[in-house]
Amino acid sequence: MTLVQLRHLISLAQTGSFSRSAAALFLTQPALSRSIRALEAELGQPLFDRIGRRSELTPFGRDAVERARELVLAADELRGSGRLAHDGQEGLLRIGMGSGPGAMLMTPLLLKVARERPRLRVEIARAGTELLVQALRERALDALVVDARSLRPAPDLDTQSLHDMRGAFLVRRGHPLARRRPGPGFDEVLRYPVASTPLSDEVARILVERYGPHAHPGQLVSLRCEEIPSLVEVARHSDTVLLAIRAAAPDLVELKLQPALAATARFGLVTLRRRSAPPGLALVRQLMAELLMDRAR
Repeated sequence: MTLVQLRHLISLAQTGSFSRSAAALFLTQPALSRSIRALEAELGQPLFDRIGRRSELTPFGRDAVERARELVLAADELRGSGRLAHDGQEGLLRIGMGSGPGAMLMTPLLLKVARERPRLRVEIARAGTELLVQALRERALDALVVDARSLRPAPDLDTQSLHDMRGAFLVRRGHPLARRRPGPGFDEVLRYPVASTPLSDEVARILVERYGPHAHPGQLVSLRCEEIPSLVEVARHSDTVLLAIRAAAPDLVELKLQPALAATARFGLVTLRRRSAPPGLALVRQLMAELLMDRAR
């Protein structure tokens, strides 16, 4: 049986007339009769008693119509949910975020969904890139926003919506290094604790290239954490030097090191190839375009 046949059954039950139902359904009367006969043959029971020009439901037909209404209603609701999911209004979005993009995107994404798309469910996971990629491959996550330079090239991963953001050494206002004119040398930074999230191999290479082997993150960073907001708070209330994307802490002072750091993070949206886009992913792309950028100060 088909939903079309069930709709024919419901219409004929309402009108009791093949001619009126055929007209309402934009069918010929013989076509409607064939549809009802085929449904009766499949069910093995008559659905209507033909009394003169009127068709009345049999006891089995009355039960069949009630079930048909439930099925058609469920199908209509499913179709509506599909449209809402396509528009990003409903469904489930499970997204993983690295430390940098998480600091910039997590709260704005949750807030926007709460205000504008209350029927969309969002689950955000925070972890290192390797763990997030593993969860993506295991279908526990639908998409990731991570530093693309920390990804190992793989044929099953698709990276789009790339955004470069400048890295910097940051300190609180009033920090001894903030008063240096011109900017401090790297050796002076080493006198203080240095805080950072886990850094990509590319950033590690740049640090060593600019400042020497002692600038490798394994030696340089004394406070390491996946959560940038926690590290920002430490830098605000101590003499710790924070190495992070500049936009993550606009109230901190950027150190003008000699030579300049000149390193960037490249944040991208990562999905599995040949997999349908989850609901709400367009909203993530929109927020990435709006928020993952360096603003002039």
